[in-house]
Amino acid sequence: MTPKRRRIKRTATFEERLMEEAVKFREAADQQPPGSTARELLLRRARQAETASGINKWLSSPGIQRPKALKHLVADQKE
Repeated sequence: MTPKRRRIKRTATFEERLMEEAVKFREAADQQPPGSTARELLLRRARQAETASGINKWLSSPGIQRPKALKHLVADQKE
C-alpha cells in the first residue's frame, strides 16, 4: 500500500510568497549589526527571492522572448 501524498492548497501566488520571503529576510537583516556575516547572508537571501520573482514574471509573461544577449548563441532554425 502506497502512502497518501500530502496536498497543500496555496492561498498566495508563488510571486507573493517570494516577495513575502524577501521582506521577511530584509526585516531580519535590519535587526543585525551592520557589516555582520548574518546580515550579509540575510540580504543575499532577500536579493535571491527578488531575483526569483523577476525570473518568474519573465517566464510567465505571454510574449516570452529569449534575452537579447543570448540571441547570437542560438542559431535560427528556419533553414
